[in-house]
Amino acid sequence: MRMVDVIEKKRDGHALSAEEIEFFVQGYSKGDIPDYQASALAMTIFFQDMNDEERGELTRQMVLSGQEIDLSEIDGIKVDKHSTGGVGDTTTLVLAPLVASVGVPVAKMSGRGLGHTGGTLDKLESFEGFNIELDQQSFIDCVNRDKVAVIGQSGDLTPADKKLYALRDVTATVNSIPLIASSIMSKKIASGAERIVLDVKVGKGAFMKDIESASELAKAMVSIGQHIGRTTEAVISDMNQPLGYAIGNALEVKEAIDTLTGNGPEDLTELVLELGSRMVVLGEKASTIEEAREMLIEAIESKKALETFKTFIKNQGGNPSQVDNPTTLPTAQYQIDVPAESSGYITELIANELGVASMHLGAGRATKDDVIDLAVGIVLHKKIGDQVEAGESIATIHANQQDVEAVKEKVLNAVKINDERIEYPLIHKVITGKDVTQ
Repeated sequence: MRMVDVIEKKRDGHALSAEEIEFFVQGYSKGDIPDYQASALAMTIFFQDMNDEERGELTRQMVLSGQEIDLSEIDGIKVDKHSTGGVGDTTTLVLAPLVASVGVPVAKMSGRGLGHTGGTLDKLESFEGFNIELDQQSFIDCVNRDKVAVIGQSGDLTPADKKLYALRDVTATVNSIPLIASSIMSKKIASGAERIVLDVKVGKGAFMKDIESASELAKAMVSIGQHIGRTTEAVISDMNQPLGYAIGNALEVKEAIDTLTGNGPEDLTELVLELGSRMVVLGEKASTIEEAREMLIEAIESKKALETFKTFIKNQGGNPSQVDNPTTLPTAQYQIDVPAESSGYITELIANELGVASMHLGAGRATKDDVIDLAVGIVLHKKIGDQVEAGESIATIHANQQDVEAVKEKVLNAVKINDERIEYPLIHKVITGKDVTQ
């Protein structure tokens, strides 16, 4: 088999066979196929797309290119959740202990963040002593005993995807549905997930800007899951503004604790209940979404979810007393209010701009070697649809430097105030296996 023939076949709009996809992925992973030929194939896929069978096989071969995590020693059905990213996306911090508290095992591998704020691991390190590097057996033991553990991703997962993604990044082929979908799903499957719930973001602060493209990506990933034997569902949720009010690591942890006590932001709470209910049903701890939702609400109201969170933090070396006393989490030296420049209704909170403003304070990474300041960030006081008076604080900047004029300007530029009130729905639609097999 020759790589040039594979490129030519896809260039001319024909479907690649399983053998041809295996030849490409394994050959590229081993270095037998050069970058220029891989680039050429990526570009043909960008223009010619792939059918469901091709997408499934591409994902399978990405998984087979590296290590697969064996979670068979963990009792119960392992359900994982993945978000396509956003600003103020604190869902994992709430979902993991909440879903675990009703008996669904959450064995999660997460990463660090590049960009606006840290990833889930960075946020968890806001707790004194928290250890993200449990060995495999300790990880499994924690999940079997207390139903939840979160550790760093193995460097050996899906090496072909890592290599291809780096190439796509410099060849203008990142924005390709089959390549995006196989990249995301290969990592979830290699991490040992048996069933998967996806949170696909849409809006001005998301990778997918409109419902059509978000739906296409969601359907592609659900279809891949079905093809590989992993029941998968996708919730398309709004990211026209940050989720919740907090942007920044320790600030988001505090908001997660508030949510687990029943006092969290309405949008974060609702999204967590939507995603969590689906995880509980897929984990076969409830037969309907309504029943699962009631279970999760009861776990919050009874403090069972909060106690599970404290146990989870303690199991991984963290200080659980900080859950009861969040003021002991990293705290910035200065809190500076940002007053509204006019009166009216908030009509825009440009999530990406607010994320960049937070990163300038030190809450995120521009490069993988940057050191995060866990204490800093931005807390909003208003969301889209809220009324505001001129001079009223719309956000508070949490900083370890007094001069934040540039950040304040970025925040003001990200906020639009008009006379007419608008709102966006939080949940736009849900894609299940039935939607991709009709």
